[in-house]
Amino acid sequence: MTNLTQKDINDLVKLQRIHIETGRLEAYLRDVPVQIKDLDNKLDAFTTKVEDDEKLIEELNKKYRTYESDIQLNVSKIKKSQEKLRSVKTNKEYQSSLKEIEDVKAINSKIEDEMLEFLEQIETAEQSLNETKKQYSRILNEIKQEKDSLVQTAEQGKKDLARLQSEREAAATAMDAGLLNIFKHQLMKQSNGIAIAAVKNAVCQGCNMNIPPQMFNELQRGNTLKYCPSCERIIFWQDQNGRSE
Repeated sequence: MTNLTQKDINDLVKLQRIHIETGRLEAYLRDVPVQIKDLDNKLDAFTTKVEDDEKLIEELNKKYRTYESDIQLNVSKIKKSQEKLRSVKTNKEYQSSLKEIEDVKAINSKIEDEMLEFLEQIETAEQSLNETKKQYSRILNEIKQEKDSLVQTAEQGKKDLARLQSEREAAATAMDAGLLNIFKHQLMKQSNGIAIAAVKNAVCQGCNMNIPPQMFNELQRGNTLKYCPSCERIIFWQDQNGRSE
């Protein structure tokens, strides 16, 4: 078809608008599960951090208790050695028992130093855990709100998409069949899904290239189907006030 009426142009513009809005909504709805998955991953990362901190504290406390047991065992050894001192009969035995006591005390002293270091590590880990738990509680609430918002927006998007699909069917039914086929063919040719573009001040708004003067003059009469020489989109004239003519 080569002859156009104002209704034909309006039908093309309307169908293009519906196509753009539909594509935008479909892209958004495809992205919603990805956004929800990202939020879940963010929460999982904090859950893992809490679990790691709890495991670290558990391991440190376990090691600390082992040191406590070692201390108690060595204290028992010292008591036995001190009792042994009372029954030794030679100076050599006496000196040997004293050395044994001093060696065990030295071991206990080293263990106590390590226990102090572990206490500091436990305190630091507990502070980190408490801070992580505070952040976790805050982020858990934020993520819940974000997910609820995404779900609500997606539900509205589905309703809007259904409405647009109905509008598209109605617009396609009301359009000249030949013109509809041309529009669909143009959609397939254009990678960005824009089949029709306005021409304003002799410039195609689809590719920002100038339209030849003769073509622009013919376009302003608005009674024939024209294609942009540069991007090959269907074009129509739009006056300086933004009205299609």
